[in-house]
Amino acid sequence: MPLESDVLAAFPAELQIPARQVADAVAATAATSPRVLVVLDDDPTGTQSVADLPVLTRWEVEDFQWALHQGKPAVYVLTNTRSLDPEEAAARNEEVVRNALAAARDGEVRLGFVSRSDSTLRGHFPLEPDVIAATVAAESGEATDGVVMVPAFPDAGRITIGGVHYTRGPGAGELTPVAETEFAKDATFGFANSEMAKYVEEKSQGRFAADSVIVLDLNIIRAGSATGQAEVSAKAIADAIEPATQSTPIVVDIVTENDMRALALGLEEAERRGKKLLYRVGPPFMRARIGQDIRPELSGEEAYAGNTPSEAGGLIVVGSHVGVTTRQLKVLTDRHSSARIVEIDVEHLLGEDAPAYLDQTVDAVVAALRSGDVIVHTSRLLIKTDDPAESLRIARTVSAAVVAVVNRTLKTFPPRFVIAKGGITSSDVAAHGLEIRHAIVRGPMLPGIVSLWEPVDGPAKGIPYIVFAGNVGDDESLAQVTSKLSNTSPRTP
Repeated sequence: MPLESDVLAAFPAELQIPARQVADAVAATAATSPRVLVVLDDDPTGTQSVADLPVLTRWEVEDFQWALHQGKPAVYVLTNTRSLDPEEAAARNEEVVRNALAAARDGEVRLGFVSRSDSTLRGHFPLEPDVIAATVAAESGEATDGVVMVPAFPDAGRITIGGVHYTRGPGAGELTPVAETEFAKDATFGFANSEMAKYVEEKSQGRFAADSVIVLDLNIIRAGSATGQAEVSAKAIADAIEPATQSTPIVVDIVTENDMRALALGLEEAERRGKKLLYRVGPPFMRARIGQDIRPELSGEEAYAGNTPSEAGGLIVVGSHVGVTTRQLKVLTDRHSSARIVEIDVEHLLGEDAPAYLDQTVDAVVAALRSGDVIVHTSRLLIKTDDPAESLRIARTVSAAVVAVVNRTLKTFPPRFVIAKGGITSSDVAAHGLEIRHAIVRGPMLPGIVSLWEPVDGPAKGIPYIVFAGNVGDDESLAQVTSKLSNTSPRTP
């Protein structure tokens, strides 16, 4: 595996760019033409890098009106399309964009659109940007010039260098091309290429040839490095984007937050010149794009600020099956000896006794919450299939059962907090298990990752809800977040 230092040796050093510089550039544009970026988030973990922004799990026109009235530069919409088949995902993207544009017509704000997806390249691409662009064109007559692709998530070890997308590890300083990781073997969204231009060609089935993709490598992103002038980088980025037309894919090298801020300034300049852009991005892009500082991780006290925590135990729900989640679950269960563990057996969920089995599971969870925290997880034996549609059906069945357990528990004996581990799991728990319609992202529970939502309506109002992606954090992370929120914290080693 290549070493990060060796790969970076061919490129300039990063510029130092304060978030305020980006925020000022965005504000200067907004002074004459206010804009809100609507983030269509294909699972809720996209919020983990931002703070103090509204989140919707429903997308009727009135929901967007609520969000736009919050006066924030962006709003997240939890579409959960990574759990849907392509036809359903397309329909949902179209509906969200149409309703957002309808809500914006009542005010003086224009909208931009962001398709937020996985930092390890799983998801409906190019379908989702295609549908967003087509819907915007149909509703407003505005054509999209370029689709800017920024999967990098440095906080979680995902970076792009020389047009190649990597994950950090397992050795110190080592980089693994993302196509060589477990994520690329995903039953529904697998892929063969780590070089982003070739990934685009692969996923578009040749509609976009690799040599037609614009690549903003670190030489462009860091063009102002020698003089320390971010304006030089911004101009170089805008110049490189100039040829984009008819949704040209634009892939971007990113290693650090400063790279992301340099990109944000360049995109602001390109749009000022008249370029119409959509974004297909990983979690931290929005933080940099609107000029937010990196929010320090929240303490347990901050997590409950403004609300009185229940004396009940907390509910930790684990649905993800990726390796890091299984390791995190083991560390938590080893250390949190007072927590009750309730396993949901997937084979029972797929069998004839599923209703009775769910009744028993809910009874067990409610009884255990009366004396402490409860860890609910699906059986770790993953039932695999080579059929993508069947794989999604099994995932939906399991998720529906998890949602039912959470919802019935909430209405019987509300927990002190809820942590949901896994993208589809956390989406379904939010929208259906906890019946959250509107929430505010307060910030991260760990540096740059794992977001806390404050539900502002519904039966979960006042209960901290933690959205924890399946593929982020180290082995200790789940135990660390639980210890901040729990009455009976996991012991430290």
